[in-house]
Amino acid sequence: MGAKSERGEGLTGVSRRRFVAGTGSLLGVAALAGHGVATRAAAAPAAGVIESGAQIPALVIGTGYGGSVAALRLAQAGVEVHMVEMGMAWDAADSDGKIFANTTRPDRRSYWLRTRTKQPLSNFLGFPLDKAVPRYTGILDAEDFSGITVYQGRGVGGGSLVNGGMAVTPRRERLGAVLPTVSAEEMYGVYYPRANAGLGVNEIDPSWWDSTDCYQYARVGRRHAERSGFPFVLVPNVYDFAYMRQEEAGTVPKSALAAEILYGNNHGKKSLQKTYLARARATGKVSISPLHKVTSVAPAAGGGYTVVIEQLDTGGVRTATKTVTAGKVFFAAGSVGTSKLLTKLRATGALPGLNAETGKGWGDNGNVMCGRANHLWDPTGSLQSSMPTAGIDNWDAGGAFAEVAPLPTGIETFASFYLSITNNPHRAEFTWNASTGAVELSWQRSWKQPSIEAAKTIFDKINKKEGTIYRTDLFGLSKIWGDHLTYHPLGGAVLGKATDNYGRLHGHPGLYAIDGSLIPGNTTVNPFVTITALAERNIEQIIATDL
Repeated sequence: MGAKSERGEGLTGVSRRRFVAGTGSLLGVAALAGHGVATRAAAAPAAGVIESGAQIPALVIGTGYGGSVAALRLAQAGVEVHMVEMGMAWDAADSDGKIFANTTRPDRRSYWLRTRTKQPLSNFLGFPLDKAVPRYTGILDAEDFSGITVYQGRGVGGGSLVNGGMAVTPRRERLGAVLPTVSAEEMYGVYYPRANAGLGVNEIDPSWWDSTDCYQYARVGRRHAERSGFPFVLVPNVYDFAYMRQEEAGTVPKSALAAEILYGNNHGKKSLQKTYLARARATGKVSISPLHKVTSVAPAAGGGYTVVIEQLDTGGVRTATKTVTAGKVFFAAGSVGTSKLLTKLRATGALPGLNAETGKGWGDNGNVMCGRANHLWDPTGSLQSSMPTAGIDNWDAGGAFAEVAPLPTGIETFASFYLSITNNPHRAEFTWNASTGAVELSWQRSWKQPSIEAAKTIFDKINKKEGTIYRTDLFGLSKIWGDHLTYHPLGGAVLGKATDNYGRLHGHPGLYAIDGSLIPGNTTVNPFVTITALAERNIEQIIATDL
């Protein structure tokens, strides 16, 4: 993406002049939500925490990938935007001088409103890893549904705060199975490049990767994969590899080399606060209210939508309830957050025009985890970068892509660890339970079996070739597979089903889904680049035609 599009002037098919004419004046803002919104927006530029009674041209629910893209592009088009985020801002250091907690030492910052940690790896060498922590609005939500735990980022920046940063663009020939109504030519010619540039994606120097101690574990993974005949690929990341090399040299504070990943990264990772959100805020037209949770969206009598928002304290207690009016509302609370909210609003009659596809098509991106016990003469190293950079691609033959993941314990483990993305066909549905007042998910634990079988096409063969075995001490006692979780929730408001082909929700003009809920359950790789690229595509069309 060149300098022109960095200023918002390179959006395909839509000129900067058209943006300003359509949305940069009072008339343009009035077109979003009525004359009253225009007056309020002109008198009170977007800044600070949202107040009850506010009238907002564009409200974005969530600050993850899709929401950040929407906020930036709307602001560049002259639209005042307010973003509502359930989690914290994560912009101030704690008593230890750091914003985020270390992966090996979880504390109150680590989990969203839990009194005990729920780490993806529950055991190590026979010892349980979870411990008591104070209840706090921490950064990682381990949300439990029947049959599955869904890990999600909580805070300004959403999932970008807690993921491993693997910025994988899926192979072009696979996009049709993921997004059948989307042009591959446009995605690979325009929107994937724009997303990668906006996210700050960079590639590791292969020669450094081949020699540094911190990726010895990944080189062991490569050796084993190639000896069994599997393609092995290095993939880009949003971690600043120049910074990582300085970490290795000891000239900057350590971050990836200090095991920071699961509960945030203090230095080298280019999460959304440093990329899309920083640029959005720099426009002067975007403000964010952290610790605010949207509970209702319904048509307003005078046009636009009435939105009810709860303000939370750091114990998760509601301290205020606010009602605002928004001209347009962008649902960007992540696959689970958006799907749960839309499912509730349809079932309770707040948004009766939403169609029967709402809440359907949800999947786990085929996530399943495992570890392998290596030989004593095949060490993976005590120093392991927490940012994964490589994977085993057996998608075409076995339906699995396996990320070679770190086990950053600080000691030699003689183990290789993997997160697999698999071609799992099962899709679940969110439904409203009126008796409990909660949204439920129909996922079944047994539905992970196709993922296990796909992963086995890789690891059974490697174990046989290497004379190694599966680790059984990571997910409980005598348990091989981490089949209880997902890091990659997708679907629930599927593009072209619950929405039109650009994320407009059926039955309610001015409402949009613009996050991972649009993608039907699987992306074949780590999903956040695809979520970002799809959001770039959709918001460009929405600005061009709806504003």
